[in-house]
Amino acid sequence: MRSVADQPGALLDRRAIQLTEVAADRDDAIRRCGQVLVEIGAASPEYVPTMLAREQSVSTYIGEGVAIPHGTLAGKDLVHRDALAVLRFPAGVDWGGQPVTVCVAIAAQGDGHIELLASLAEVLLDPDKARALREATDPEDVLELLKPAREDSNS
Repeated sequence: MRSVADQPGALLDRRAIQLTEVAADRDDAIRRCGQVLVEIGAASPEYVPTMLAREQSVSTYIGEGVAIPHGTLAGKDLVHRDALAVLRFPAGVDWGGQPVTVCVAIAAQGDGHIELLASLAEVLLDPDKARALREATDPEDVLELLKPAREDSNS
C-alpha cells in the first residue's frame, strides 16, 4: 500500500504541508489554506470563498490549537479531488478568540478524507501527539502523525 504522500494526487501530498506560514488573521489563514489546495490541483480558486463562507456560518476550530477549514456544501462542485493541506502558523492565529497554530484544510467531493480526519482526532486526544503536531517543523513528522491507522501494520 502506498503512503499518503508517495505521489502528487495523494490525499495528503508533501507539497500541501507548509509549516512556516504567517497570517494576519483567521480569514487570511483560511485564504492561505485554500490557496494551497488550489496550488496542488485539488480545487478551483472559486473554492476559497466557500471556505470563508463556511467559517462565517460555523467555526471550524476543533480544539488543541487546530482548525479544519473547508468549504460549504455548495463548494463541493469546485473540488477536483479529495485532498488535505496542513499549514502551521508558528506565531498563531486568533480564531474567534482561540489560538490556532495548525490548520488542516479540506477539499472533499466524497468521504475519502474521513479516515485521515479520524487519525487527526486520535492525535488531538493524545496531548503529546497534539503538541508534536503543533510544533512540527518537518513534513515527514506530520505525515507520520496523520498516517491512517491501517497503514501502521504495513510499515
